[in-house]
Order: sequence, then C-alpha cells, then structure tokens
Amino acid sequence: MTILPGSTLGMLGGGQLGRMFVTAARTMGYEVIVLDPDSNSPAGKMASQHLQAAYDDRPALDYLAQHCAAISTEFENIPADTLEYLARSLPVHPSAGALRIAQNRVLEKQFFSDLGLNTALYLAIDSETDLAQAESFEYPAILKTAMLGYDGKGQFVCNSLVELRAAYDQISPRPCVLEKKIDLAMEVSVVLCRSEAGDVECFPVAQNEHLNGILDFSAAPARLSQGLETEVIQAASRIAHGLNYCGVLAVEFFISTDDEVLVNEMAPRPHNSGHFTIDACETSQFEQQVRMMCGIPAGSSRQHSAVVMWNILGDIWPQHGTPAWNQVLSLGNMKLHLYGKTEARNGRKMGHINCLASDTDEARQQLDDLKKKLAPG
Repeated sequence: MTILPGSTLGMLGGGQLGRMFVTAARTMGYEVIVLDPDSNSPAGKMASQHLQAAYDDRPALDYLAQHCAAISTEFENIPADTLEYLARSLPVHPSAGALRIAQNRVLEKQFFSDLGLNTALYLAIDSETDLAQAESFEYPAILKTAMLGYDGKGQFVCNSLVELRAAYDQISPRPCVLEKKIDLAMEVSVVLCRSEAGDVECFPVAQNEHLNGILDFSAAPARLSQGLETEVIQAASRIAHGLNYCGVLAVEFFISTDDEVLVNEMAPRPHNSGHFTIDACETSQFEQQVRMMCGIPAGSSRQHSAVVMWNILGDIWPQHGTPAWNQVLSLGNMKLHLYGKTEARNGRKMGHINCLASDTDEARQQLDDLKKKLAPG
C-alpha cells in the first residue's frame, strides 16, 4: 500500500530526531501527529498536532490509530507493547519485534551472533552469581546496563574483577552485559533503509569520534579500505534482512587494530551519525524514513560532497545568551541545524553543524577552528 502526500503520519517521540522527521514529512506534503509527554517537545512544535500524553496512554494511541495512515518512532525506548497495540490497526515501522531486540544489549548481541556476525567478547550478568563467571574474563572490559543506556550512560570501564564488583554495585539489580574492551582503530556506522519488499539502500559509511561517551564528529566518507567498507555494508544489510526490517536502521561497528569488524549495536531509527545526509546526500535519512513507512521507493543515497558533522552540545552555551552563531552563518559551507530545545545543559544535544568541503580533512580543520571560536570564554 502506498501512502501519498496529504495523508497523516504518526511519530512516537518528540525529540530532535522526531523534529527532523516532521520537517521532512511536511516538506513532502504530509501532516504529522507527534505523541510525546513533554510540553516543550521539539518535534511537537513543528508537527500538525502534538498529543501530550504517555507512550502507553490508550486513548492517545487510539486517537493515533484513528487519524494516522502509518506510525514510526524516533527512539528505541518506546514500549514495544505500544507498537504491538498500534500495529493491530495500521502499519507500524519499525516493528515491535525489532524494537525489543534493540532495547536489550544481550538479545541484540545474541541476534548478531545468530546471523554469523562478530561482536566483542561479552558476558551477560543478571545477578551476583554471574559475577563469579567474570573472574576469568579478559580485562580491561566495559560493564554496560543491558537496557536504557545511551550516550555513554550506564557504562563503567573495569580493569579487574574488583573494579567490576564495585561497578555492578552501582548498577544492580538491573541486568548488565560485560564486554571486552577492543583495541580500537576506528568506529564507523552504516545508516540504511529497507522496504517491506526487502530492497536496501545504504548511505556512505560514516567514521565517528566520541567524547565522554557522546558522538562528537562524524566524517563521510569514512577512511576505510574497499574491503572493510564492503564488509560493514554487507553486515548491516544482513541485520536488516534478518529482522525483516522496514524503515531506517543504523548499525554501529568497531574496527580493531587488526582490521577485525565487530558489530557494536543497532538503532531502529535515523541516527546521530546520519545527520550528514541532510546536506551532503541527494536524499536525507529522514526523507528515507518517510518513504519507507509510506511504501514509496527509496531516494538516491548518493553523496555529493565530503562532509564532517559536529554535534553541538549545551556545553558551548555561555552563562547568559547564546553562542556566537554569526561565526557559523558567515561561512557558506557551514550548515547550522538547531533543535529548538528550551534549556541548554552540559552533555545535551542542542544541534549540529554539517561542514561541506572538498575532503573530510579540510572540513574537520574548519570545524576544529570553529569549535575554538564558539567555546565559552
């Protein structure tokens, strides 16, 4: 079934990813209803209608089912039961099944392994009893909450069993996963879209740098050999097919110093590392999300400019006022995207800048210079 412009789409979640989805959908001629409990929802401000309700509020879900032609999500911590409930009445992408796997690191790693893909060595830890098995684990390692962790939250580096026990005391009784720390050469990600018919369109691989657990820069194209590029794209596509996925999917990978490709995690939605597609590709990841949920063929993912994306966090906001945006807007190759959030806090994603250039080295140098100019005095 093809859902054409003029129809109404539903979005579960009202943050920046939802906001950019709404922008793409409304540009294409769709109406959008956003469900988000936050009265200051960035997506809600841009939507045709904002339902301020909890994600499991049945009257609100019934309203969506009655007024929308299809539903999507902007983050994976929506209750999977909500997607199941809505799917009784209308198309929902991603599926509840895909969401459940992405919500749990242990299920996610087992799913990757079942597909024949490599992950970092890991151990599921659900109780004090499981800690005994970690005595012979290969350290250093990282203890992560199995659910609800993002941007480095709920993660602890452990160099020994003693440190592991101390870290677990801070997390328990929540289930966790212990991962061997990788000798890392680089981190990369693949953002793709897959139709219900199984057609896959992949964006160029992005090379990512994190700071304090939060994505700082993404450069595209990544500096990968042709062989490694093919391997990560094929692995991401295998995951999408294994899920029988429909929508936009992001898959993050570790590349070790001996060129081993390890799947880190997936996100069943557009991704921070895919924001470069808005300005540097023929079709953005958000337009692809609209196309997939509406049964429209994917747009071209061809990249027309080298680009580096810089995540703008609340850390650069001065105590009073706003950053010196004139420093950005005076440069024609800098594309500023602000998310409409009302309060800037350290570590909070407030926007991003895409720097277009002849190559990623030039773009990165320009962003490094800009970052210094925008740093609060």
